[in-house]
Amino acid sequence: MAHDDAYHGEASQLVVRLARTPDDIKAAQRLRYDVFVTELGGSGPYVDHGNRLEKDRFDRFADHLLLIDEARPQGDQVVGVYRLMTQDHASAAGQFYCADEYDLTPLLESDHKLLELGRSCLHPAYRGGLGMTHLWTALGDYVERHEIDVMFGVASFHGTNLETCAQGLSLLHDRHLAPAHLRVSAKGATAIPLSQVTPDAFDRLQAVKQLPALIKGYLRLGGTVGNGAFVDHAFNTIDVCLILEKSAIRGLQKTLYAGRGQR
Repeated sequence: MAHDDAYHGEASQLVVRLARTPDDIKAAQRLRYDVFVTELGGSGPYVDHGNRLEKDRFDRFADHLLLIDEARPQGDQVVGVYRLMTQDHASAAGQFYCADEYDLTPLLESDHKLLELGRSCLHPAYRGGLGMTHLWTALGDYVERHEIDVMFGVASFHGTNLETCAQGLSLLHDRHLAPAHLRVSAKGATAIPLSQVTPDAFDRLQAVKQLPALIKGYLRLGGTVGNGAFVDHAFNTIDVCLILEKSAIRGLQKTLYAGRGQR
């Protein structure tokens, strides 16, 4: 996908492209408000409740990947978003977004070209269908064009009650820890261990049920997680850092390119 080109989903009215104007970014922030603030109860110092915009200081430095339904009324067409931050973006911003939650030293000291994924969300009406497939297909194009080696970013369990995700967190610790040379670590006063239950109390079926769909999708591609989780009270989430190496990125590209014409 060329920087200003659009990817058109087959047999649909969905288009994926990068934001081009301030109005495009506001449309992304409006969807983020609907999902992260209204639906999930999050907040934060930069949230604009008056204009219903979920935003922060990183937005002006990043690329914003938009899923657009051209059949919807003008001004309400953005139905999915991803915020993408390359190392150049992070340098301009002063850091990657999740550096506030994780010690990223293993990634930053590697020779890998990095891409941080963030603020991923879909309008409720577009979940469970082709929406995320279209976003991931365009993401694969972006990764290939920028020659990315490692993608990473926080993915979240909704709510801050450990009882609702303790099994899922323990599964991530036991089966999906990143290799040591890429293993970032949660930091700060609200950092917690991933391992939350003793081996005799571990219930794999319950653990899998507790994993959010996005995390399951990354794991199926070969994604791994950093050490520890971060409790984000402002956003009402428990965050883990997902890491996808080049092999997983190639798997993403292969899977999505193969599926472009299937529906």
